[in-house]
Amino acid sequence: MAPQVRRTAFPKVLIERDTDSEQSLSDDDEEEEEQENENEEKTEEFNDTKKKGKSPITISLKKVCKVCKKTGHEAGFKGATYIDCPMKPCFLCKMPGHTTMTCPHRVATEHGVVPAPHVNTQNPVEFVFERQLKPRITPIKPAYVIPDQVDCAVIRYHSRRVTCLEFHPTNNHILLSGDKKGQLGIWDFAKVHEKTVYGNIHSCILNNMRFSPANDGMIYAASSDGTISCTDLETGISSTLMNLNPDGWQGPGSWRMLYGMDINLERGVVLVADNFGFLYLVDSRSNSQTGKAIMIHKKGSKVVGLHCNPFQPDLLLSCGNDHFARLWDMRRLEAGSVLANLEHRRVVNSAYFSPFSGTKILTTSQDNRLRIWDSIFRDLDSPSREIVHSHDFNRHLTPFRAEWDPKDPSESLVVIGRYISENYNGTALHPIDFIDTNTGQLVSEVMDPNITTITPVNKLHPRDDVLASGSSRSLFIWRPKKFDVSEQSDTRKIIVFGGDEKKQGKRSKDDYDDDSDDDKFKGKNVKVKKPVKQMTHRKAKR
Repeated sequence: MAPQVRRTAFPKVLIERDTDSEQSLSDDDEEEEEQENENEEKTEEFNDTKKKGKSPITISLKKVCKVCKKTGHEAGFKGATYIDCPMKPCFLCKMPGHTTMTCPHRVATEHGVVPAPHVNTQNPVEFVFERQLKPRITPIKPAYVIPDQVDCAVIRYHSRRVTCLEFHPTNNHILLSGDKKGQLGIWDFAKVHEKTVYGNIHSCILNNMRFSPANDGMIYAASSDGTISCTDLETGISSTLMNLNPDGWQGPGSWRMLYGMDINLERGVVLVADNFGFLYLVDSRSNSQTGKAIMIHKKGSKVVGLHCNPFQPDLLLSCGNDHFARLWDMRRLEAGSVLANLEHRRVVNSAYFSPFSGTKILTTSQDNRLRIWDSIFRDLDSPSREIVHSHDFNRHLTPFRAEWDPKDPSESLVVIGRYISENYNGTALHPIDFIDTNTGQLVSEVMDPNITTITPVNKLHPRDDVLASGSSRSLFIWRPKKFDVSEQSDTRKIIVFGGDEKKQGKRSKDDYDDDSDDDKFKGKNVKVKKPVKQMTHRKAKR
C-alpha cells in the first residue's frame, strides 16, 4: 500500500478592504504597470483555483458594526469612549437625537427627574400607616456616609464570577458569597487571609442566599440546579430541602432553575421561584415543601426576585422576565390574585421594598431605568420617578441590581454598579454609584484605579459603614476615607488566591465565558507567599 502524502496545496487567501483603491499613490508609470501586472496575476490565480474546485478563503478587513451588523462603521467601546451606532438611538437613555457621550442623563443623573413632593396625604389608610411609622423614621434627613475607599480585598477568591453577597446577621466581619459554579464562600474580612469555600453544595449557579431566622449558623441557598440547600456554615454539611429535577437532565424544556428567594419570618416559610413562573413554599421548621406551586408570573418566564415587606411580611413583591413587578397578599396567595402589576418596558432585574417603612418600591430594569414608587397606597399604575442609569448588560455578567441602604432612615439612598466606563486619568473604570432616589442626583461614584473590571454585585452592611462588592471572581471591602492623618492606616490588605491555576493546564470554555480579567488588578509592592499571594498597598502621608 502506497504511503499517503499530505496535500501541500492550500486555498488562496483574499483580503477585502473598506475601499477598492487602497493603493500607494505614485506618479511613476512603472509602479502603475507593476500593480496592473500583479492584479492580472492575482485574477489568473483566482480563476485557476476556481477551475480546480478550491474555494478561496476571504479575510474581510471591512468595518462591521456589532450592533446593526452593517459595514462602513463601528460601534461599542474604544477605551473609555462609547461609540454609538448611527442606526440606533442613544445606548444610555434609548432615545434618538443625541449620542451616548452627549446624553443629558450622562451629564446629570437627575435630568428629567421630578423630585419627591412634600405634601400631606389625604388617604386615611396611608395616614394611619405613616402615623404608626413616625417613631421609626427621623424627621431630619441625616448626612450620607459613603464607603469610598478599598480597605481590603481577595483577588480570585472564587473560581467563577460572583453572583450574590450576604452579610452575617450577628457577626459584623463575616461576608458570604456565591458564584456561578455553585460554590459558597465564607470570608472573615477582619482577618482577610482566611479562605473557606464549600464547593460541593450546588452543581451550578448559586442565585440567592438567606440566613435562617432560627439559627444564624445556617443558610438557605437557591440554585440553578433546581435545589434549595440548608448549609451549616461551620461544618459545611448541607441538606437538600427541595429538588425540582429528581430525574436529572431531561432537556432544557423540563429543567427547572430557582432564582428569586426570601423568607417570611412571621410564617416561618422560605419562598423560592423558578424559571417557569411558579412560586414554591418550604416550611423552615420541618424543612419540607408545603402546598402546591403557584403561578405568579407569565408561564415560561423567570421569576428573578422575591421580597417580603419588612413591616408587613404578608405583602410579597416579585419581579421577572415578563416585564412586570407584582404585588401579592400571602393571606390569599393564588394564581390571578395579584394586588398590583407594575409594568416595565423590559426585563426587571430586581424589586425591593424600602427597609424601614416598607412603603416605597425600588425596581431595576434592563431599559436602563431605576423606578421608584413613593407609596404602595397610592396609584401604582406609573412610578413616582424614573432615573436613567447605565446597567443594560447581562452577557457574561451577573445582572445589576439597585439596593437600598439599610441604615438610611430617610429611605432615599441606593447603590448600584455602572456598566458604561468613564475615563479617569486615562484609565477606563466602571464606578459604583450612590444615588438619591428622592431627587435623582448622583451622591457619589466610588472607584479604585486598580479595579478595571465591572462591579455588578454590591451589598451595603446593615450595621456598619461598609460596602462589599463582587467584581468578576474577586471580593472588595470599602470603608469611608479617614481625613485624620493620625487615624489613617498605612496599608491595605489585598490577598491573591489561585495565582498558579492557569499554569496547571489549559483553560476550560467556562473560563472564557466569564468576565475573568482579574489579572488587570495592578498592585504595588507585591509580596508573594505560596500558595497565597498578599499585596500591600502603601499610601504616602501628606
